[in-house]
Amino acid sequence: MNFYVSIFKNSKIQEVSRYGDAGPGKSGSVMTMEFQLEGRDFMAINGTQPSSAQLAPIALFVSCEMQDEVDRLWEKLGEGGQTLQCGWLRDRYGISWNIVPQGLGELLGSDDVERQQRAMRAMLQMEKLDINALRRAYDGVPT
Repeated sequence: MNFYVSIFKNSKIQEVSRYGDAGPGKSGSVMTMEFQLEGRDFMAINGTQPSSAQLAPIALFVSCEMQDEVDRLWEKLGEGGQTLQCGWLRDRYGISWNIVPQGLGELLGSDDVERQQRAMRAMLQMEKLDINALRRAYDGVPT
């Protein structure tokens, strides 16, 4: 990310999230990096999970405003493809997608480590992401 931001004009680092104790990566290591290159948004993920090896070298990230949009895209893009963990799927053409509800970044990037890790543990149990279930986990509400 730093390399690409240094090369392209109109580029900047927007956010870096790190794994906590509940994540699959080493605690404190980079989990996601959000940045802009020439004004276009990108997200890079430190793929430490076994399913990461199944993903193509490039993936498309979709941030959905509402859960019904997550549900619709998940159904349409996943048809004839393969669903993976943590909001990832591969469509019927082999393109990898990460379908993510808005608000996930705030939960996983929270300064409240205990709440952040509860959300992370819940996310690791999901294929399609459910922002309401993630918020309940974050708040410590039993499911």
